[in-house]
Amino acid sequence: MRNFSIKDWAEDDRPREKLLQKGPSALSDAELLAILIQNGTKNRSALDLAKNLLQTTGNHLPDLSMLTVADIRRKGIKGIGEAKAVTIIAALELGNRKQAAERKKARITKSADIAEFLRAQLAFKPIEVFAVLFLNRSNTIRKMEIISEGGLTGTVADPRVILKKALEQNATAMILCHNHPGGSTQPSKADELVTQKIKQAAQMLDIMVIDHIIVSSEGYFSFADAGML
Repeated sequence: MRNFSIKDWAEDDRPREKLLQKGPSALSDAELLAILIQNGTKNRSALDLAKNLLQTTGNHLPDLSMLTVADIRRKGIKGIGEAKAVTIIAALELGNRKQAAERKKARITKSADIAEFLRAQLAFKPIEVFAVLFLNRSNTIRKMEIISEGGLTGTVADPRVILKKALEQNATAMILCHNHPGGSTQPSKADELVTQKIKQAAQMLDIMVIDHIIVSSEGYFSFADAGML
């Protein structure tokens, strides 16, 4: 038997043709993944493989963004090797970057303005990452810097490194951010202490820390909204 390919399917079931006829929004998550996978095995179509991969994340597409190529390979789905895993991860990353780029242009007036931008950047990383957004006087983003990347449970935020980068960017304000790979957005005592430490150090240089946002696959937490700054 030869491999099933998209060309073997009925016209209405071909994701490529469906996309051309109706646009990408008409396709399901599995159909879009099938286009990336391109072809199946002797007994299973690309759509079958796509559905199987989604099922491993509870059919929750954002969770797929948290996986690495090695994670996908470890799932042992016959027909999805390294090359297809690379294609899937690259496509998901492009989607995250597009969302982040769109939100980066906005002027920040409240936590919600920036929270989704930060979630797109950090929420689905498998390790904890501490980042800082450096803002100009009009509260638009000059630059985002990754300060450190830690393990599954923590990372390091050195105020000296952060303030040095703030001065290099001629920033007048900063937004601190880190992710919680485990899902919860609630701040730990260590999160509270490091926030106050950086805020106090920044005040000496007339730089405001206007928020510290924790992001995860479940949402976000804003220190400013919670009255903790």
